[in-house]
Amino acid sequence: MEAKELSVVLDGVDASPKCIAFGREGEYVASVKEVNLQVFFFKRKQLNRFSVSTVKTKSGNNQFACIACHPTEDCIATGHADGKIRLWRNFYHKKDYTFSTLHWHHDTVMDLAFSMEGTSLLSGGVESVLVLWHNESNCQKDFLPRLGSAIEYISMSSDGTLCCTLHTDNSKPKHILSRDVKTGLVVDPRTKALVLNGEPGHLQFYCLQSDQQLFSLDIVQRQYIHQAGLNQADLVKVAFSAQGKWLATVEEREEVTDPELQLKLWLYDEETQSFKLNTRINMPHEDHITDMCFREMDELEDDSLILVTAGRDCVFKVWVMVEDTDPEGSVSWSCDFVGSYHNYQATNCCFSEDGSLLAVSFEETVTVWDSITWDLKCTFCHPPGKIRNICFGRLTCSKYLIGATDYGFLCCWNLLSCALEWSAHLNVLVLQPDPLSEHIAAVSWLSKESSLFVFKPNEPRPIYIQRNLCKEKIQLAAFVPRDEPETIVSEKYHWLRRSQLFFLTDTQELMTLSTKSLEERLTPSSKQLAVEESLPVTPFSLLLGKHRRQQSHEDIDLGKQVHNKHKQDSPAVKELLHTPAHVLPSASFLCPIFINSLLISKENKSAEEVADEVEMESEKTEDDSDEERGVTEMEQEDTSAMELLGEMTRKLSKSQEKELRKIRKMDYSWISAF
Repeated sequence: MEAKELSVVLDGVDASPKCIAFGREGEYVASVKEVNLQVFFFKRKQLNRFSVSTVKTKSGNNQFACIACHPTEDCIATGHADGKIRLWRNFYHKKDYTFSTLHWHHDTVMDLAFSMEGTSLLSGGVESVLVLWHNESNCQKDFLPRLGSAIEYISMSSDGTLCCTLHTDNSKPKHILSRDVKTGLVVDPRTKALVLNGEPGHLQFYCLQSDQQLFSLDIVQRQYIHQAGLNQADLVKVAFSAQGKWLATVEEREEVTDPELQLKLWLYDEETQSFKLNTRINMPHEDHITDMCFREMDELEDDSLILVTAGRDCVFKVWVMVEDTDPEGSVSWSCDFVGSYHNYQATNCCFSEDGSLLAVSFEETVTVWDSITWDLKCTFCHPPGKIRNICFGRLTCSKYLIGATDYGFLCCWNLLSCALEWSAHLNVLVLQPDPLSEHIAAVSWLSKESSLFVFKPNEPRPIYIQRNLCKEKIQLAAFVPRDEPETIVSEKYHWLRRSQLFFLTDTQELMTLSTKSLEERLTPSSKQLAVEESLPVTPFSLLLGKHRRQQSHEDIDLGKQVHNKHKQDSPAVKELLHTPAHVLPSASFLCPIFINSLLISKENKSAEEVADEVEMESEKTEDDSDEERGVTEMEQEDTSAMELLGEMTRKLSKSQEKELRKIRKMDYSWISAF
């Protein structure tokens, strides 16, 4: 819309779009905010204000939450915080207005929408149920339940056949990216999927290649109750064994006095291709669990499989498998060892690559334990500041232990000499080792920007630095192994050859680093580009292929330059048409690539086009000489041709004939691309 004139009709308007609505055929506009309803009539230039009582009732209060206007009648529907829907009529009069009430929701009505004819009204709220009201009656209503999460917005299609709902957990038909990722970014060794919080109490397995949710695992196994102020169990920690055979989860519910904790061990079932609950441990620690990890050794030997949990109750616990007494010979998990250090809170834990050592951080100190005898071997500290992250080096750097403090230091200790190898002043928020190489990624936060540093523990100088990686604060990171090592020419990016690094920011944006351009990156990853080759052979496909071949031959016979093939083969064009909109980059980023894909490279010109250009250049030289000599050979040829046709035409000037010759030689084959 091009607004040439502006005028203020309502003030004190809520910024939310669901608090403003246009009335019948644009006769009026209405808005709600807190306890006030405003209606402005455009033709009358009249403003009416209405208010509801602010007295709180047992079911809540009467504050407005949303508004919708009837498409054909003078009726306004408003949703309220007490779960009621009020239908306003006769609001042309400030005092003689009337309203009726519909009530089903037990909490705030979050959005309303009329059908295109106005015969029904849709409402949604925290119950995750879409309610369809018929004829504005309490008795006639239908329900669409179990939509997964509270309904935030409702929208009707222009023809009235479809209804779209947006939910508070940002859920989509294929996948969910949770608003609060408490589990961290964990990689499933079996599927190489990213595992993190999904729906409340669920664990989602998110495939990065296909950009969709593989499946959702119900961990809490309780009905989620939508009620404000109710503390409910939430999933906070996740860990996989080395081969993905075992899964450990921690769920907690914050209570006023003591937290309610549960540690669950899940065994992967080959028959059902899913995880089955094996052991449930109530209150594994007396306070919150801060970290947990499996010992990465051969899982075929059950004796070597160990789980360690660290908690705020100042201890770490070692859990091992034991055989049950039942005849089936099943196994379960039990506590085998409890360790502590000077009554400090245990914050982080990790095993060395060979599983022989366990590192546990206790506030400002890192302790190293023998994983066989559970003897304390040595301790490291770098005051001031508590230890924020720890990890062991891998492969050729396995003799090093890396730690980051919340005071802004990155430290590297040598396990053989039990001394500090080097330290750097860096405010590291995330410390993530690559499971397939010696490289470690450290993400820092300084001057309101995130920066990336990649290094090997045996070299204090980073091999890769990316400053101003993003303006958002990066909270989590994970290395995802590639199916096949990638061929990278630049030595600067060799650390990305076997794994790909992903980040999650505090705004819930999932990002990654890539060494390829957008077109090179999209071509192999998009399975949509090979649709034509994978189509089944049907009579229609054969007919279509025959038609295309025939059209191609006709174009060649006519001497045309067929440039639309270049356009169809462009990955940028195909990606725009096939990629889901929610994963595409911004339009400003794609626009130059799309425009460049439509341009025809000069290197691809045919011999005829080159000859035409040479001829035009020579003709231009001849034209200049013709003007000096007064040669009129072309005029005579044109005149003789016209006389043969028996036509009498006006003689063209020399400048007009020059323009005509240029037009004749101009290449219009590019029009065929459209």
